[in-house]
Amino acid sequence: MLARTHDLFAFGMLLTAAVYFPSEKITLATIVVVIIANIVGALLPDIDQASNRLWDLLPGGNLVGKLLRNLFLSHRTITHSILGVWLIYQLIGWLTPKIFNPLFVDTQKVIIAVMIGYGSHLLLDSFTEEGLPLLFPIKVNFGFPPTKSWRIKTGNWFEKLVVFPGITIGVVIFGISRWTTILEWLRP
Repeated sequence: MLARTHDLFAFGMLLTAAVYFPSEKITLATIVVVIIANIVGALLPDIDQASNRLWDLLPGGNLVGKLLRNLFLSHRTITHSILGVWLIYQLIGWLTPKIFNPLFVDTQKVIIAVMIGYGSHLLLDSFTEEGLPLLFPIKVNFGFPPTKSWRIKTGNWFEKLVVFPGITIGVVIFGISRWTTILEWLRP
């Protein structure tokens, strides 16, 4: 899937989680950081690609991306596996409290937002022709539907004209139907 599809789907999953598992109190700083963290999480599994949008956001990121691409050997290896999910969770869990002041930003919500983004990325990629190497380093890919020829080719017309607009419509309808709940978060 394309980065924009991953970003939008991750945001939709974050919005869904926030509506169904609301917080009593959440600061504006936490809301902003959580949305950014969710988008970062949605792009993290593709960190093994030099063309990942995350590298564009960092000074010298393209060089780092090229070096890491060689470390990962190829796309969709450890970052798209159960082991990768666990490693990212451990890294984010360790790093987040060191980056954000817990007096202003709820670090647990940031960690959850990253993992929602990460999980949503893997869920969408399971519908692509390549599938996911969930049991990496075992070289078996899983996908849905099980027949590879029925899956989506990344970036083709079906993703651009059906999947992305479908996700967009779904997020908009969900957001409109839950608007009062969403506005409650912003109340002091």
